Amino acid sequence: MITIIPAIDLKGGRCVRLRQGAAEDETVYSDSPVEMARRWTKDGGEFLHVVDLDGAFQGRPVHAEVLREICAAIDIPVEIGGGIRTDEDIEALLATGAARVILGTRACEHPEELARLVEKFGGKKIAVGIDARNGKVQTKGWVETTTVNAVDLAKKAAAAGIGTIIYTDTSRDGMLEGVNAFEMGKICSAVDCGVVASGGVSGVEDIKRLAALNCGNLVGAVVGKALYEGAVSIKQLKKAGQ
Repeated sequence: MITIIPAIDLKGGRCVRLRQGAAEDETVYSDSPVEMARRWTKDGGEFLHVVDLDGAFQGRPVHAEVLREICAAIDIPVEIGGGIRTDEDIEALLATGAARVILGTRACEHPEELARLVEKFGGKKIAVGIDARNGKVQTKGWVETTTVNAVDLAKKAAAAGIGTIIYTDTSRDGMLEGVNAFEMGKICSAVDCGVVASGGVSGVEDIKRLAALNCGNLVGAVVGKALYEGAVSIKQLKKAGQ
């Protein structure tokens, strides 16, 4: 069973989508992220993925109040990522009502801290976002490509007790070109924690492709542009993931 997780990307207080994470290549879909959150919940979303794009680029959370409004407006769990660098950032975002925070750059640069963070906040409250291009982790809003291997980082996160890894193929994000099932399978096989697929989901065939991997720990798929463009519905995707 693959949970379909609609995405809301925040930039300048608005709901946008970027092509391959490029800040200058954005499409604005709504001036009201809260209304968009309500829409995806009404359409059957069971979990909401929120990215603070300004936070990712600036290295600190920017949209905490918008996140608080979103969490108050809907009755499904919300996860948040983007610019979360300190323990105080984690505490502040969890205080908004978010179910879990996603660490990307911090997890890549300081994987040795993950076990301590799991002990402090709990493995279910901390997810690790691994954003990769050609198998190498990207950080700081995908601006920098590191030499860190995505599978190696996934293993470190799982060993630290992280409950969920969200793996994004950045070359496919916002492109509607299909998921990278091969890389997703490698990540799932390397760890025993939950894995969420992200990047490139364009329709039901992508969800079927992920389900066909038969990875018992592939628990969800983040979907953005395909929903915003009306290419597919949450209901259709949920059926494909059953």
